[in-house]
Amino acid sequence: MKHVEVNFDGLVGPTHNYAGLSFGNVASLSNAKATSSPKSAAKQGLAKMKALHDMGMVQGVLAPQERPDIATLRRLGFSGSDGEVLIRAASQAPQIFQAVCSASSMWTANAATVSPGADTADGKVHFTPANLTNKFHRSLEPQTSGRILQAMFNNGRYFEHHTHLPDNEHFGDEGAANHTRLCSNYGHAGVEIFTFGRYAFDSSKPAPQKYPARQTFEASQAIARLHGLSDENTVFIQQNPAVIDQGVFHNDVIAVGNQNVLFYHQQAFLDTEQKFAEIQRKFGDEPVHFIEVSTNEVSVEDAVQTYLFNTQLLTMQDGHMAIIAPTECQENPRVAAYLAELVTRNTPIRQVHYFDVKQSMRNGGGPACLRLRVALNDTELAAVNPAVLMNDELFARLNQWVDKHYRDELSVADLSDPQLLTESRTALDELTQILKLGSVYPFQL
Repeated sequence: MKHVEVNFDGLVGPTHNYAGLSFGNVASLSNAKATSSPKSAAKQGLAKMKALHDMGMVQGVLAPQERPDIATLRRLGFSGSDGEVLIRAASQAPQIFQAVCSASSMWTANAATVSPGADTADGKVHFTPANLTNKFHRSLEPQTSGRILQAMFNNGRYFEHHTHLPDNEHFGDEGAANHTRLCSNYGHAGVEIFTFGRYAFDSSKPAPQKYPARQTFEASQAIARLHGLSDENTVFIQQNPAVIDQGVFHNDVIAVGNQNVLFYHQQAFLDTEQKFAEIQRKFGDEPVHFIEVSTNEVSVEDAVQTYLFNTQLLTMQDGHMAIIAPTECQENPRVAAYLAELVTRNTPIRQVHYFDVKQSMRNGGGPACLRLRVALNDTELAAVNPAVLMNDELFARLNQWVDKHYRDELSVADLSDPQLLTESRTALDELTQILKLGSVYPFQL
């Protein structure tokens, strides 16, 4: 039986904008209020998906959320027609209004945590949507994320879907952005590494002082329990609070792993030596390649600005690995020099491919933010909704869909235009038909 790791990339939504909503995310804050291009953003994402498909990867698409979120505005007391709700919220509570217009679901590394059947007690692939409690605009996503995932992986024989954790900061869960799986082969039992920022119930433990730690130890433990993981295939490691305070809001901004490789910055973790020894012990006899980037080689500031670690690390058809990096890495002399030297070393990483995802980067998300990884065997892959898997026909159809429905430019002031709501709902209704998702959005329900 063959096994693959499928990348499901988030399709950028029609309201992609720069409102600067994410405190702790340097790129998000620094580009606040700039004019965005939803059409360019969606096409950049689709181009990356198609390129990976053409490289021989199995590539999928994950639909965006409904925005503006009228249902949430009504819960908060705004009334009248949908257009009146928009206008009243924009004038009376502009910060809340901008939050319910966010297209942040494009970063599907935060959609859920996924454990493959090789790791779980019941042999099923387990999904738990992230509750994203640290940011109001992201906390609106879990229910719709869950419905979309269930429409994509809709077979109870192979897939198990859990409700997101309690909506409380003690169980703050940011999904796969703080979760890495190492394995000798995608079909073999692996080591699932849960990275957390703080202990919710013990204030005496280390924690960042400037920016919030979004993932808690208790949330990571809960996910491992829900997914039926054993102690022998889980490792819990704390992110260095000092790098969180330098803008490393998720672990995937400072480390990335794939199969037998963990590529990380020197300052990424606490208790690194002890925890890496635990990872190696649980991994087994085959050595893990721990590839450390020292501060002298690349500073944390450069890593955050270029998203050197928010890259995809993929196993190619020839068995070697390639890094999928944003062009910002290529444009930074120090990072570009490091990557050019890295591929000459005796490690599994042999190639770097650069992609333009600037619309996403300016809002604080690189290539790794845009994808959710799901390891599947042939039988499980055959049970996935085939309409969400990338091919030439779907690529062409989605580009036509974007051309038809998306605006070339969007400013924060445009978000209160009732016509934008109509355009977005029309686009999403058509998308659910293209991807055969059924009714997953509140306006459809």
